[in-house]
Amino acid sequence: MTLFLALLAFLAACALWTRILSRQAMAALPPPGAFQAVPGGNIHFVESGPPDAPTLVLIHGLAGNLHHFTYAMLPLLADRFHVIAPDRPGSGYSTRNTDRAAHLETQAAMLWDFLDARGVTRPILVGHSLGGAVALAMALARPQGARALALLSPATQPQSATPDVFRPLQLRLPLLRRCLAHTLVVPATRLTRTRMLREIFAPDPVPPDFHTKGGGLLAFRPETFISASADLMETRADVGALTARYATDLHTPGGVLFAAGDAILSPAHHGTPMAQFGLPMQLLPGHGHMIPLTAPRDCVAFITRVADTTPP
Repeated sequence: MTLFLALLAFLAACALWTRILSRQAMAALPPPGAFQAVPGGNIHFVESGPPDAPTLVLIHGLAGNLHHFTYAMLPLLADRFHVIAPDRPGSGYSTRNTDRAAHLETQAAMLWDFLDARGVTRPILVGHSLGGAVALAMALARPQGARALALLSPATQPQSATPDVFRPLQLRLPLLRRCLAHTLVVPATRLTRTRMLREIFAPDPVPPDFHTKGGGLLAFRPETFISASADLMETRADVGALTARYATDLHTPGGVLFAAGDAILSPAHHGTPMAQFGLPMQLLPGHGHMIPLTAPRDCVAFITRVADTTPP
């Protein structure tokens, strides 16, 4: 009985620490944009640039948020493009009604509904990491809907093993995700955050202002873990379904930019095969997976080239 009571006290202390860290994160990084209701949830987004210019839609990756693009890329793009950076459904300050909505086809549908509601047509879809898979799902869902795909270190192929840094997300049961997210996960993230970020950014250094300007503090919200776990578990099989359709249904032009030193997703596995489907890969030396933050000018130059070489 004493051990049981001690365990309850420990979990209660963790739950309290979680609430404190979460509130501090939201106070430091409140929603910077606007909200758009869509079937199945609510999309938080920021928008910049001339409204009559070509539209870019910037889709972030696993456990991320729109700050990954507003950190450096959005200001560089907004002089020439109309730029929309949403939090993916369930991520950042966007919501989704169920974990099942993490499936790629559902995320794609919610983002198309969002763009329809904003009056956006023929956007260039820019997807980073898991956001690349979402962008591909959007292009497959509406073959004539997107003008082009500009994919940054994208997940494009099935992967047999989960990168070590994301293995704690491998939880199948939604209830277990929530129990852990509101007790143990956020304190554990607080204690291991430095090591985890080094693995994700390697070989690049972690930007010193990533926690604030890059949105890193939002990892201390339980919702971030819940969303990321659902994304990982629900989309693994979905990527295989995408690859089966590339040859017959992927007609959107564009390209892929991969960092040669990416330690999260292999350029040879996820980038090279896309050339046969009209998305040739450009390899960027000297960087790792988080190129929207560590190589923003290279990413902007790549996106601009895609825009310049695809018809409106």
